[in-house]
Amino acid sequence: MFLNYFALGVLIFVFLVLFYGIIAIHDIPYNMAKKRNHPHADAIHTAGWISLFTLHAIWPFLWIWATLYREDRGWGMQNPIATPDDVPGMDALTQRVAELEHKLAAAQPVADKNTLEH
Repeated sequence: MFLNYFALGVLIFVFLVLFYGIIAIHDIPYNMAKKRNHPHADAIHTAGWISLFTLHAIWPFLWIWATLYREDRGWGMQNPIATPDDVPGMDALTQRVAELEHKLAAAQPVADKNTLEH
């Protein structure tokens, strides 16, 4: 009789550990988002609970979503668009483009005469 109760106790213990483990695993993206001060931490937490009912299909995307944001650099797009003054060698490129445009403008009337004659 003791072994029956012991087996029942082990089954209940295993069930509770698995239940808690599944919940703890699904809270990993939320905990990561909370640690990083993610602006969408609440949405990630809600989506984590929803993923329990969608057979965990969206859980990897929650992990990615939680790791995309960092408080020190935001979404990783902090570098502003470079202005022409910031690009090294931009003066030489601008001068080369001007020369090519000048050559193209000088050669274009000749090309137009040739197309009209044929």
